[in-house]
Amino acid sequence: MQNKRKLTDPKDMKKPRVHFNTKDNMDFVKELRQRVGLYFKENNISRHANTSMRVKTIFMVLLYFTPLAWMLLSPSENLLVNYLEWFLMALGMSGIGLSIMHDANHGAYSKNKRTNQLLGYLVNFLGAYHLNWKIQHNVLHHSFTNVHGMDEDLENGVLRLSPNQPHKKIFKYQIIYAPIMYGLMTLYWVVAKDFLDAIRYAKEDLLKSQNITLKRVLWYISLNKMWYWVLTLILPFVLVSIPWWHIVLGFLSMHFVTGLILGFIFQPAHVLEETNFVELNDSSNIENNWAIHQLLTTANFANGNKVFSWLIGCLNFQVEHHLFPHICHIHYPKIAKIVKQTALEFNIPYKEHKSYLGAIKSHFNLLYKLGTGRHDYLLNPS
Repeated sequence: MQNKRKLTDPKDMKKPRVHFNTKDNMDFVKELRQRVGLYFKENNISRHANTSMRVKTIFMVLLYFTPLAWMLLSPSENLLVNYLEWFLMALGMSGIGLSIMHDANHGAYSKNKRTNQLLGYLVNFLGAYHLNWKIQHNVLHHSFTNVHGMDEDLENGVLRLSPNQPHKKIFKYQIIYAPIMYGLMTLYWVVAKDFLDAIRYAKEDLLKSQNITLKRVLWYISLNKMWYWVLTLILPFVLVSIPWWHIVLGFLSMHFVTGLILGFIFQPAHVLEETNFVELNDSSNIENNWAIHQLLTTANFANGNKVFSWLIGCLNFQVEHHLFPHICHIHYPKIAKIVKQTALEFNIPYKEHKSYLGAIKSHFNLLYKLGTGRHDYLLNPS
């Protein structure tokens, strides 16, 4: 039976103070942390990057910056070569975003704070602003996964990604236009999103919690955008002897490919038929403790595919990432066995799809149900 509650638009809400249940299943949380800690202790290994991770870092950074440098320092009039350079940059951009800066901005890459800051700053070379990314991803998404009005990964105004969001007629077609929206994601971030987010975060006191003013943030964002556009668009205009519109098309293609990759990796981890979606009650209390909440709102996929896992920063081990965001992703395949076994022992759901295509199918099934309003299942209570 479809729920008839009045659904509020998150844009009309000021984020409340959310309270998780600190008495729920704490034995599970304690046991899980002990077992994962014991794994690192018994094997005498660090929770941070190892040699394999450092090799991946070099590979992904070179995959982005080498084609860019080649384009600027040794420009070619061959259109095929130019489009290949943009495509390789898209793969490198995705690799840096999924693996390197992602771990670094979680403080998971290294025990050295400056190393994390340096590698986390790579997101600025991709056209975004690292502080905004941390607020949206670390503070809001990781803390309040799939919570209506809190998790901004669900809220973009053009897609209905949660049954708690108001329904609009246009959403009927979202199963068709969703991939286009995913493809435009990083381009929107480069052009406008950082400015709009900064202004909103200032109103919600989220910038204040980071000890920075809106004026300074807007200055940093403007400066960052300026040199990014010069490096990736203006200099190619000046140095590459091909029609200008090919350069624009190459730039747009790079961002579209990157957006598609990121969208089709992050969405199948949370926006699925199997995952829970939560709307806060009047007291802003959530029924479960934080760890249980993560298990209910997150799912893994294709964990048996080692090459796929390596390429996407093990973000198909999303359950482990959400439970242990301060552990470098290179360790997720090992600790996943511990997390799954512990969850099963405590009779707690461990959600996963054996294949990537299975997760994608579930994602689009949910998009269809949410878009047409045919989500004839009870909304998950808070």
